[in-house]
Amino acid sequence: MTQQGHPRREEASGPVPGYSALTVLECSRCTGDAGSFYDPGQIQGTCACGAPLLARYDLEAAAAWTSPQQIAARPPSLWRYHELLPVASAGSAVSFGEGMTPLLPMERLGAELGVPRLLMKDESPLPTGSFKARGAAVGVSRAAELGAAGVALPTNGNAGSAWAAYAARAGLPCLVVMPTDAPEITRAECIAAGAETYLVDGLIGDAGRLVRGALAARPGYLDASTLKEPYRLEGKKTIGLEIAEQLGWRTPDVIIFPTGGGVGLIGIAKGLRELRQLGWIGEALPRMVAVQAAGCAPIVRAFEQQADQTEPWPDARTEAFGLTVPDPLGGFLALEAIRATGGTAVAVTDEQLLASQRQAARAEGTWVCPEGAACFAAVEQLRRTGWLADGDEVVVVNTGAGLKYPQTMPARPALVSANGQIPASSK
Repeated sequence: MTQQGHPRREEASGPVPGYSALTVLECSRCTGDAGSFYDPGQIQGTCACGAPLLARYDLEAAAAWTSPQQIAARPPSLWRYHELLPVASAGSAVSFGEGMTPLLPMERLGAELGVPRLLMKDESPLPTGSFKARGAAVGVSRAAELGAAGVALPTNGNAGSAWAAYAARAGLPCLVVMPTDAPEITRAECIAAGAETYLVDGLIGDAGRLVRGALAARPGYLDASTLKEPYRLEGKKTIGLEIAEQLGWRTPDVIIFPTGGGVGLIGIAKGLRELRQLGWIGEALPRMVAVQAAGCAPIVRAFEQQADQTEPWPDARTEAFGLTVPDPLGGFLALEAIRATGGTAVAVTDEQLLASQRQAARAEGTWVCPEGAACFAAVEQLRRTGWLADGDEVVVVNTGAGLKYPQTMPARPALVSANGQIPASSK
């Protein structure tokens, strides 16, 4: 324990019976084939076929070890769900106390959008200001527990700053490569945490190629690229676990999520399926909605074309920089999650999402990130078309703090001289 009483990381002493119900890693594509299962006790990347690996748990054991009532008595962090997480013991958790973010009623904004039962799962209070802290907490914890020499990843910004912070807390070296257009604050966060940081004049795919080249000369480093290791996803799924718990172990009608690489949406769907298997929630799952920017919408295009795979998006551009993922490795998993729940995929323009960002701030006082704002723009669009009904309970996930994107909310206050006067009314 640190002096502040928060867990940092102690030396792992092997799996603790009753702590994690993790049993195996399974390929997300060649399920059931002889070569589709992998040992979770070793550092693993993707399947031999190139598809992401998914963590599988002994849910009967988890149900015997804990219950919703027991979980409610635990500290309010994502580690309260440790039976459904891959880290083998509490001493291996690298933590800043992340998790249990607010689920906020958005009554004024909901009234304006015609969705009175609108809620926002607000991830902005998390360490480094975004939902990426969840994936970094679990991913770094497991990497350290399995003896990784370091971690390396390409990033559009927020994942890099989160992994850099958690790697520093774990005492692991961290290599980050990001596009030159990534938010400047995320670059500063990486450098402040001591990460080896590089900029590339290109997109996240170009950053990924540089990371893969560097990894060839760094034995023992973990490739923490999106879905190139199995545990970032497990951290992200805790968003869904928290939503269910915060609603009294039930689910809303709809969950709307900004989707770049798709890990958050895929993770929420995975977590809710596990809760259903445990019998802790009902059979019906929320309709999952993937929201992308019109300037980079490979999942939306594939959904509309009834395709099972995404194709690379040319010339990807958007103000919602976290959505600039032109060729998501897990695109097929996002499509599966959307279709399995009767959901949909929506693209919004930069003009729409920036207008929604301002609208949410005026109506509710919440300066959401542009990716979260895209979801509110999608709510307006889906309500207008009738896909959303006024009685639907809708949870929008705001994935980060708007403060990290000052350029999206230009400040132009009125200037008044020192000898002047403030008007009696602004109306």
